[in-house]
Amino acid sequence: MTSEHERWAEALAISRRYGGDAKQHIAERMTNLVKAGDLAGIARWREIAARYDLLFSGTLQ
Repeated sequence: MTSEHERWAEALAISRRYGGDAKQHIAERMTNLVKAGDLAGIARWREIAARYDLLFSGTLQ
C-alpha cells in the first residue's frame, strides 16, 4: 500500500470511528502535534485532513 492509499484509508477510518466529530478529532490531533513540534506528524495529518475534506466535499469523481 502506498502512502497515498494509507492517507485515504486513514481519512475513511477516522470518519467511521468519529462520525460527526471527525473534524474535531483531526483538529485536536493537529493541535497536539503543533504543541509537540512534530513537523512530520503535522504534515501527515494535513494530508489526512485534506483527504477527509475531499471525501465529503462532493468533488470526488
